[in-house]
Amino acid sequence: MRYCADCGAPVELRTPQDDHRERYVCTSCDTIHYQNPKIIVGAIPEWEDGRILLCLRAIEPRHGLWTLPAGFMENGETTAEGAARETLEEANARVAIHELFGLYNLPYINQVQMLFRATLLDLDFSPGVESLDVKLFKEEEIPWEQLAFRPVRYALESYFADRKAGEFKLHSGDLEPPVRKG
Repeated sequence: MRYCADCGAPVELRTPQDDHRERYVCTSCDTIHYQNPKIIVGAIPEWEDGRILLCLRAIEPRHGLWTLPAGFMENGETTAEGAARETLEEANARVAIHELFGLYNLPYINQVQMLFRATLLDLDFSPGVESLDVKLFKEEEIPWEQLAFRPVRYALESYFADRKAGEFKLHSGDLEPPVRKG
């Protein structure tokens, strides 16, 4: 950050009084600009026969890999509303959102990812602008090695295990940065 969003003057990094972290502070109007984690909301959309709807990403990061419909929460919406909106935007799919199923903290990229159980309302879906394809998968058909994000993999593994056990519960975890190969 270089300039104040309120008055346009330059900002500098400093620790405000009674704070313990450096923040961007305006050199003119003293506005403190807090930078907080982004909330990612999404759905695990299931059809009546147990298949799950996945989206093939048309955008970076992870272009060309499969994921659950999810994205950044918007101001003025609840987490559940955001999950339904993202499902509509990415898969043109209408869903009934149920309980929170997965909560994953990714502090190394300043994100919190929240995935909700959801039921597809019909089979009228198609790729949105951020998807190359959308498809329903049985558990044994999931392209596990072509999933875009670790929280999606963890959520799907837990989802199928819970479904077999006959009881869905909340899953959460703190993820470390991925190990880079090479």
